[in-house]
Amino acid sequence: MTLSTTIHSEATRQQADAWRRQTSLRRFYTALGVGLLLVAMVATMWFADEANAGHFFERLPHILDFLSWLIPKDWNDVWRALFDIASPHDKGTQEFNFPLGRVYIWGGFYIPEYFELMLTTVNVALVSTFIGFVFAVPFSFIAARNLTPSPILRLIVKRFMELLRAFPEIVIAGLFAAIVSIGPVAAIIAIGLHSIGALGKLFYEINENIDMRPEEGLRAVGANWIERVRFADLPQVLPNFMSYTLLRIEINVRISTIMGAVGGGGIGEELKLAISRGFGAKTLALVLLLFITIFLVDQFSAWLRRKLVGEQAFLMSA
Repeated sequence: MTLSTTIHSEATRQQADAWRRQTSLRRFYTALGVGLLLVAMVATMWFADEANAGHFFERLPHILDFLSWLIPKDWNDVWRALFDIASPHDKGTQEFNFPLGRVYIWGGFYIPEYFELMLTTVNVALVSTFIGFVFAVPFSFIAARNLTPSPILRLIVKRFMELLRAFPEIVIAGLFAAIVSIGPVAAIIAIGLHSIGALGKLFYEINENIDMRPEEGLRAVGANWIERVRFADLPQVLPNFMSYTLLRIEINVRISTIMGAVGGGGIGEELKLAISRGFGAKTLALVLLLFITIFLVDQFSAWLRRKLVGEQAFLMSA
């Protein structure tokens, strides 16, 4: 064995020993971090359980009692509640007064109450997403480091968008409900403002990764900032903008349902009332309609995103 071979083998052995030591150290720190996290979680759960009037672990055996309250006596009442068809179990109570919710359009033609409420919820999501998109697009170009040279202007716009998404929609809706009263308008304003902040952040991160050559070409021929954004930058990012906007619509449909439960109108308010009163047929009908609507919105937006961005964007690179 030559001297160079011996030196090479010794260097390889030292590198292997250093790698093993480093790996062991990483594993130790990982185990320590996970252990501390588990201890913190157990401690906080114990504190919360002791501070709660009804202890969690004592009430755990009753976790399925809620579901037993919602099982209808007649499963056909679920469809009757969904389409506002009279129930043979109706004794004049609110639990089975399905036909009273009909929204008559013309003559005997009507829209079932829950479908009309679901349309309100979807409309809240669509309008608020549109508001978010309209304002987030210009804000995102101003906030992008590679497109706006003024650091002060970028800082102001970024902090403003952070402020909009810092507060939950329910908090914003509560503020505007005191001004415009409870209803879909307060929900639209709240979700729209939050969408501006959320979409704006996603958009300006896309803008900071665009190809700058078209921008430089238009700058060389004397184009102003608006012209460069319109003809060089926007065509590059618009498909991704639309993709994120469609994803935001899916999120806003869910959020608008929650907003309805706190006075924002739509299907969420009726769902809250049905659950609190133990109306099993109505609750299951609302949950079924909500699930189908969200599923259809998800599938449609996923299909449209693939058309806009291209099928290759959803395939793993080889």
